[in-house]
Amino acid sequence: MELNERAELDTSQANDLGRGSGGSGGGMGIPIPGGGGRGGIIGIVVAVLVALLGGGFGLNAMTNGDEGGQAGGGDLEQVCSTANADRLDDARCRNLLFVNSIQDYWKKAYPELGRSDYEPTTTNFFQAAVNTGCGQADSGVGPFYCPADRKVYIDLSFYDELASRFGAKGEFAQPYVLAHEYGHHVQNLLGTNAKAGQGDQSGPRSASVRLELQADCYAGAWAKHATESKDKTGQEPLFTSITEADINEAVDAAEAIGDDSIQERSGGRVNPDQFTHGTSEQRKRWFNRGYDGGDPKTCDTFGTDQL
Repeated sequence: MELNERAELDTSQANDLGRGSGGSGGGMGIPIPGGGGRGGIIGIVVAVLVALLGGGFGLNAMTNGDEGGQAGGGDLEQVCSTANADRLDDARCRNLLFVNSIQDYWKKAYPELGRSDYEPTTTNFFQAAVNTGCGQADSGVGPFYCPADRKVYIDLSFYDELASRFGAKGEFAQPYVLAHEYGHHVQNLLGTNAKAGQGDQSGPRSASVRLELQADCYAGAWAKHATESKDKTGQEPLFTSITEADINEAVDAAEAIGDDSIQERSGGRVNPDQFTHGTSEQRKRWFNRGYDGGDPKTCDTFGTDQL
């Protein structure tokens, strides 16, 4: 993966909230209201670690409170400017580039789903804890999308945990994670989230699993076209190259966070009744389906029995 040093980044698509208010978090994550509550669907769109750790053992607990990663606060417009020769060494600027690429893709792909124009949203970088439209969250919930305020949230130290604990060490795992979360934004715009919220929230064929696998497929579709995405000026590509090795890194990440792998790694038996995100094989297959075809219309996990 090579990033274009000349690309002008759209800093309006991300905020750096720094170290959040509302306490350091005890690993309890977002308080999830019942069905129909303002953030009710959040229980099935928070990524990775809620399913992984039962929502009760936060990332800050696993790292003894050391959040690591990016420095807090800061003006992204200045830090990520082309005037800063070292900007792409900053995790925030790299992730901003990923966000720009993902949203540039959806501006073109979303109307192909038979809808109106895509509505961009922002990613909030935070440390330790953050207040959202879905409630207070800490780092332990992992990256997530909040339907209530239509924003993506991520503590960038999550990537260290993804690499060290789950073995997904490749850098392309990072844009995969963000592309998955923006898949949830697309689902929210399409009304898929609301429909899924009326179905089963756990089990191998549940609405939750279908929602997550579709977001993986959407991430794959973006990856297929990522080198076509342009910067803020519309002239410069954001990626100068993406290799098959990069795609394999995304596949490895998807595979590492399958429900069955997570349950086995946690020392328990595999219990399909508790699945919320899909198996490793399913997550890998649906990402590859999106990537191979490059068409989000092939990502209909709700219209098939072949998950």
